Amino acid sequence: MFYRCLKVLFQILFGILFRPVIKGKENVPMEGGMIMAANHLSNWDPPMAGTYMPRPVAYMAKEELFKPAIAGAIIRALYAFPVKRGAADRGAIKTALGILKQGLCLGVFPEGTRSRTGKLGKAESGVALLAAMGKVPVVPTAIIGTNRIFQNGGLLPRIKIIFGEPLYFEGKHNDKEALAAFSEKIMERISCMLAENEQVLKKN
Repeated sequence: MFYRCLKVLFQILFGILFRPVIKGKENVPMEGGMIMAANHLSNWDPPMAGTYMPRPVAYMAKEELFKPAIAGAIIRALYAFPVKRGAADRGAIKTALGILKQGLCLGVFPEGTRSRTGKLGKAESGVALLAAMGKVPVVPTAIIGTNRIFQNGGLLPRIKIIFGEPLYFEGKHNDKEALAAFSEKIMERISCMLAENEQVLKKN
């Protein structure tokens, strides 16, 4: 109930402030476990993408966000769970796989951290491993404009979120080369969606 109410509130607020353009909702599988893999520009990304993803999203978030306890309780109420950055967090992986097994949507940022330049970074191996072990599709997601909110004179930029067609991992979860190739494929798809958006802006 809390998640749904907050989502409606954000839809109203974001709609007024940013007039977001949302594309590709038809590409999102509405049943079964799936991963939403998005580029990461700012702290606005999780609520923004979660608000317009047509399914509830459980985010893997850095453990620092869960302190103090009140903040942690609120974040957990929004289905997020902590992960230790810079190390293999088996507990977080187990939780993520449990979410996928329940047929829910897991939200991840493959780059592992925000891009300071606005350019797409290299993906870590985690998203490919989760897709392989969970046997679920990955929906590449392009987030555009959140790095300009209240910055560089762009107080209220036009936000765009694009959901791409699902990608499926084919191979074994212990095949490092296959996992690396799949991670690159996800980022290439996101890069293409970002590039297509830039081309549209230039034409207009």
